[in-house]
Amino acid sequence: MAEGGATSLPGMDVARFKDAMSRFATGVTIVSGMDDGEPVGFTCQSFVSLSLDPPYVAVAPARSSTSWPRIARSGSFCVNVLSEDQEDLCMGFATSGGPKFDGVAWHPAPGTGAPVIEGCLAWVDCRVTLVHDAGDHELILGHVLDLGVGEGSPLLFVRGRFATVSHDNRSQDEG
Repeated sequence: MAEGGATSLPGMDVARFKDAMSRFATGVTIVSGMDDGEPVGFTCQSFVSLSLDPPYVAVAPARSSTSWPRIARSGSFCVNVLSEDQEDLCMGFATSGGPKFDGVAWHPAPGTGAPVIEGCLAWVDCRVTLVHDAGDHELILGHVLDLGVGEGSPLLFVRGRFATVSHDNRSQDEG
């Protein structure tokens, strides 16, 4: 039995698991917050919409994250959905430590003051509702307080690489 009572699959190894999961394309976000008046953030692929009524989203930061504990202290966070032209920004926030917000334009979210990064495709301002142990990650449930949308196409990550949406010019009726 694996930790927490889960049973491991026969022949399961980390490389095989990662390879299988990499086939699922995800959007890329930066989860941001404030810590003692300073903006803090990290790149996060583990983001999902959970409920419309009431509005909930979830993120899953790694337990090894040095940014998440700083954000968590405030009890709130903002998910910034990255656009296809924000790959460099994504990479800057994927590193551990350092002044990630240097040169990054942002404004405080109206509800919590968490950083809303300029040029993002969407932002979702949340209050932490639940923190759940999820193995080498934590599962964070956020109650949505406010949100906004921008223009453009999403930055995606699939099979270990960045990707963008290739728009099909056919109408939905033709497909």
